[in-house]
Amino acid sequence: MGYNTLPYLFIFLPLSLIVYQLSPRRYRRYVLLAFSLTYFFMWSRQLIIYLLLTAAGVWGIGLLIERSGDRKGLRRLFATTGIGGLFAILLYLKYTNFFIRIIDQASGASLPEVRILAPIGVSFYTLEAVGYLLEVYWGRINADRSLFSVTLFLSFFPQTMEGPIARYQDTASQLNAGNPVSEQQIFDGMCRIIWGMIKKLVIADRLSIVVNELYHNHAAYDGIMIPIAAVSYAVQLYMEFSGVMDIVIGSAGMFGIRLPENFRQPFFSQSASEFWRRWHITLGVWLKTYVFYPVTTSEMTMRWNRFARKKFGRYITKIGTSFLALTPVWLFNGLWHGGAFNYIFYGLYYLALLMLEVILEPVKKAFYKKTGFDKNGRAFTLIRILRTWLIIFTGELFFRAEGFMAGLSMFISGFTNIGISRLFDGSLLGLGLDKADWFAVIAGTIVVFIADILKEKQIDLKAYLAKRNVVIRFGAYYALIFGLIIFGAYGAGYRPVDLIYAGF
Repeated sequence: MGYNTLPYLFIFLPLSLIVYQLSPRRYRRYVLLAFSLTYFFMWSRQLIIYLLLTAAGVWGIGLLIERSGDRKGLRRLFATTGIGGLFAILLYLKYTNFFIRIIDQASGASLPEVRILAPIGVSFYTLEAVGYLLEVYWGRINADRSLFSVTLFLSFFPQTMEGPIARYQDTASQLNAGNPVSEQQIFDGMCRIIWGMIKKLVIADRLSIVVNELYHNHAAYDGIMIPIAAVSYAVQLYMEFSGVMDIVIGSAGMFGIRLPENFRQPFFSQSASEFWRRWHITLGVWLKTYVFYPVTTSEMTMRWNRFARKKFGRYITKIGTSFLALTPVWLFNGLWHGGAFNYIFYGLYYLALLMLEVILEPVKKAFYKKTGFDKNGRAFTLIRILRTWLIIFTGELFFRAEGFMAGLSMFISGFTNIGISRLFDGSLLGLGLDKADWFAVIAGTIVVFIADILKEKQIDLKAYLAKRNVVIRFGAYYALIFGLIIFGAYGAGYRPVDLIYAGF
């Protein structure tokens, strides 16, 4: 029962809203918890024990950390034990077979892989749990006395499968408030859900057919077909992940709960670092808050700063400090997605690019100063955006490839038998989509792109439509609904497509 399915949209979500609204305010958080655990159980069955044990452990350790008071050693011991336990469970569930394969390749042994079933959302709720313990340890929040509240924070059903990764202070008070449902919340939530469904069903699910063909049978393709594979996957991933976030945020919004945004027009980024401030925002915030800043202020980094300033000067010191802080961030980012070398490469790829930005920063400043070029001019802005697209598409090529070597093979194949004639000779129709499908994909992408342009220009479409007369306003709403019904990829000939990030 994914967020894009009829049972969720027409049974589970409406039923939860009705029961929530009919319940006395003081019981509404328990209604949310009951539906959240039910949703989790429907996906993971007995594996719900992982979530329940995690919630109980985090709740208890949080209280122990707080009650340790000024005894720093004891506080550190409890925090380290709790966080270490959480990551140990995650490592076991997600990376056991990855380590077995590494041992096999290194030693030549033939160790059997272990059959491990992981509960849905384990990567997401683990990061939320770690963040909660660190916030308590640092004294930024008080440990919650209620086991129910901690469990609800970790299990809230719209976030279960794909996030967004929230901090405790972002959502906990809202989840426990029990505020009534309003007509405006329902309407706004429905609009956002429909918009997310358009991204998912009209564009992403169609492109999944092309992506699967090109990546599963990559040895049969070269030249222009490789960039098509890279661009198709990047667009598919954005449309699906941002579309699901629209459904998730719309669902939570119906209860009056505001979840953090996860995307901010990432394809308008002008650098790799800006892209990651706009893409999967909550993961980036988590890494910055709980990895980057602690490493930056660590004793190791402070020692380097004191030593390097005396020996090498400010420029080399900054490069070294950036490397020390960014390396664990991007190794974590790559491995968080799963146990595979292409994910590790993906993290190291962005590490190299961000380090290159740091290294070349003085060169760029000198260039603009010497030439007098306006770095914010339209021409340079467009060049930087297109350059960032090239970075994004290359990274996603390796990210989606079925292994690092497959990604490398595809990358090399992209430079052989180059020619754009296959864009027009019918080759695209051999990838699983007909002309009508390609039209729906292209038209849908243009519509989303225009909407993103308006957002980038800080034009609020919802507020704009709210000021129009009823014909224009409801004409736009019905256009979205009928667009989804007419152009959505469902019915005969289409198979439901699993949510991509639910597998991470």
